[in-house]
Amino acid sequence: MSAPGNNIRPEPDQVLAEIADYVLNYNIDSGEAYATARLCLMDTLGCGLLALRYPECAKLLGPIVPGTVVPNGSRVPGTSIQTDPVTAAFNIGCMIRWLDYNDTWLAAEWGHPSDNLGGILAVADYISRKNISEGKPPLTMRDVLTAMIMAHEIQGVIALENSFNRVGLDHVILVKVATTAVVAKLLGGTRDEIIQAVSNAWIDGHPLRTYRHSPNTGTRKSWAAGDATSRGVRLALMAMMGEMGYPSALSAPAWGFYDVLFKGRSFSFSRPFESYVMENILFKISYPAEFHGQTAVECAIRLHPLVKDRVDDIDKIVLTTHESALRIIDKNGPLHNPADRDHCLQYMTAIGLLHGTLTADHYEDEAARDPRIDSLRRKMATVEDRRYSKDYLDAAKRSIANAIQIFFKDGTATGKVEIEYPIGHRRRRSEAVPLLQRKFEANVRSRFPGKQARAIVEQLQDQAALERMPVQRFMDLFMI
Repeated sequence: MSAPGNNIRPEPDQVLAEIADYVLNYNIDSGEAYATARLCLMDTLGCGLLALRYPECAKLLGPIVPGTVVPNGSRVPGTSIQTDPVTAAFNIGCMIRWLDYNDTWLAAEWGHPSDNLGGILAVADYISRKNISEGKPPLTMRDVLTAMIMAHEIQGVIALENSFNRVGLDHVILVKVATTAVVAKLLGGTRDEIIQAVSNAWIDGHPLRTYRHSPNTGTRKSWAAGDATSRGVRLALMAMMGEMGYPSALSAPAWGFYDVLFKGRSFSFSRPFESYVMENILFKISYPAEFHGQTAVECAIRLHPLVKDRVDDIDKIVLTTHESALRIIDKNGPLHNPADRDHCLQYMTAIGLLHGTLTADHYEDEAARDPRIDSLRRKMATVEDRRYSKDYLDAAKRSIANAIQIFFKDGTATGKVEIEYPIGHRRRRSEAVPLLQRKFEANVRSRFPGKQARAIVEQLQDQAALERMPVQRFMDLFMI
């Protein structure tokens, strides 16, 4: 007979405790982090508003039961939807991620920390409206920015050393965990309640990366983060109702996350939770494309004047890139939908060479019918530069390098155009901010009439005024 197991309840796993202690007790004193969070808020909402132009995104929005309106419910920007915070989190998260145009974090794991804004905004709006109905003060946008910084940090610091994609799990697992933690804090959770909520987030079912990779790439990658952030809201609300947690959710032998899903390895951390991730976040300024290919698009656009009249004369195109790009977006063969195309290095490069720009419309079926695109793709060879791969993981650099050289049938060639840091990188922040502002204004004007658009843009220009603003008033600016 085997000996009975030890049924003594352990102390919470260290990772659970550190996440709870961070969201409860850490004082963010970085002005750069708050200023960057404001830019991130602008950009993320702008990306969501632009996505509303696309029917495949819009069809997924709204309450689960059509026509339902929730008193004191959360608003969904750019719409007239007023619904419960779980559904609103999905709606906002889906909009944000649809066009693959919001911020990015690249390390051992990849992801888009602003995906957490779906849950953060939905819950902050709900709390504020509920508080006002009960004669209590609402939350302010300073609270939202703080939650954003913390969600970025939780998702990003875990991602620095721990690769979920290498065990087949999608990076939105970290959106679920980060949203759960910061939303539980916004809801007034105690340390124990936050630990309970986060433990359930780690135990929860986690999506495979199937929908991001050939031959199955599809639109789930555009709503998966909305699903994750809304699930985080649900788990946080359950914890606030007294639902129990699981202290060794990660470390339990045989049944915990490490043994079941992480090949028996525990997480590794290279730095504490502070505000590092928000300060170093990558913005997609100009091109709605998977971030590992952003500098390739820049290179292609630089080469456009040299090749636009010689497309038929091209013999070979050499794309020099880094290991992560080869693993994620290096694709040959047919591309089946816009989600497939915006995760193809060769496709986005071909568009840049042909048009001298890249927009979300270039991924749609009409643009993809241009036979020159696939002709150029067939002429492309991808090779790894090990220095690029090394610098991609170097904490002091975090480059995302690509280079392109084009060879013609007559034996001539262009020079090799190399760009190591995309325009959205921290090293190019001063260059990027004016472009980010223009991107936001254009996205806002794609959805709202002039007067309303001006009010939104002006409100987001003043850091101090924005931070003082009650959340529900901010959300009302975006209602139609």
